[in-house]
Amino acid sequence: MNTLKGLTRRHYLAATGAGVLAAGMGMRPAFALETVRQGYQTNMWGMPTYYLLRSGLLEKHGVKFQEFAVPSGNLTMQQMVARQVDMGTYAGPSLVLGHDKGGLVGIAMIEYVGKTARVMARKDLGITKVEQLKGLKVANQTGSSTGNIFVDQIATKAGLKKGDYQEVRMNVDDMVAAMAAKTVDAMCNVEPYNAIAEADGLAVTISEFDTFDKLPVFMAATPDFIEKSPDTVVAYLKAWLEVAKDFKEKPAKVADVIYSFYTSKGYTMSKDTFSKALARVEVQPGWPNDLKPYMQRQAEVLLREKKIKAIPDWDKVLRTDFLKKASA
Repeated sequence: MNTLKGLTRRHYLAATGAGVLAAGMGMRPAFALETVRQGYQTNMWGMPTYYLLRSGLLEKHGVKFQEFAVPSGNLTMQQMVARQVDMGTYAGPSLVLGHDKGGLVGIAMIEYVGKTARVMARKDLGITKVEQLKGLKVANQTGSSTGNIFVDQIATKAGLKKGDYQEVRMNVDDMVAAMAAKTVDAMCNVEPYNAIAEADGLAVTISEFDTFDKLPVFMAATPDFIEKSPDTVVAYLKAWLEVAKDFKEKPAKVADVIYSFYTSKGYTMSKDTFSKALARVEVQPGWPNDLKPYMQRQAEVLLREKKIKAIPDWDKVLRTDFLKKASA
C-alpha cells in the first residue's frame, strides 16, 4: 500500500476544560485520554463525522482531536495503514482491505449510506440503463467501496466487464464538473454531488446502489490506538451515541452545520436540495446481527479478486465490546 503524500492535512485541535472539571469532581481527568487523529471523507459519508467534530460532543467527553479531510474513505484507510491517522470511516470492503494491509479494526457500524450512492449518466445522452454504458467514459473513484461495487457487482450484472467501458479515475468531488464539461459520460458518485448534478439538470440516475448493497459504514481504528488507550475509544463512542440522537431529534441543527461546510467550499445548492441529500444518510451506531454474513460476502469477493490474502477472523475485525461499554 503506497503512503499517500501531499494529501490535504487540516489540523484543528479541540480545546477542552473538561480535565479541570473532572479533577475537581474526583473523576478520571480528561487529559488521561489520547488525542484522536480523525480522518474523514468530505462526501456525505463523512459528514456525520464532520458534525461530530463541530458539535462539541467530543469535548464534552474529554476527547481532543486533530482532523484530516480527504475526498474518499479509501484514502483515509490508506492513511491509517500508514499510521498517519488513528480513526476514520469507510464501508465494508475498505475495512476488510485495511485489516488485511494494516490490522485495522471496526469499533462500530456508524451509518448506512446505500441510498446516497448512484450511477448517473449525462442527461443529454438519453441513457436509462447501465448496459448502455458500453464504450462510454465512466468516472469512478477507483479503489473506493463504491468504485469496487460498481465494477464487481453493478457493471457485471449489466453484462459489462472491465474494458467494455472506459473507467476514468477521478475523485468524487471532481465528477460533477467533468459531467458539465462533457469529458465523461457517466459517474459513480455519492451525495451531495448526485443531488447537485440532478438539480442542475446535468444527470439522471440509471442505478441505485442500495438495491445491491445497504453500504454500512464503519468507524475504524488502528490496533495501535486501541492498545494505547481503550478508554479513549469508549469515551469517543459515547459522543457518537449523542450524535445519533441529534440526527434523529435535531435534524435542522445538523443540516445547518453540514450545509455550511459545503457552502464554505464554494458549492452552490439550495438548502432543500441539500436536505434531501442528507436524508439519504441513516446514522445509527450499532452492531446489527447481519453484519458478519455481509462482511463475509465482501471478503469473498475481495479474495476472489486477489485483493486480500485470506478471509479474516471477524471477531478480530469487528470489536463490539467498545460500543457495549459506551452504551452501558
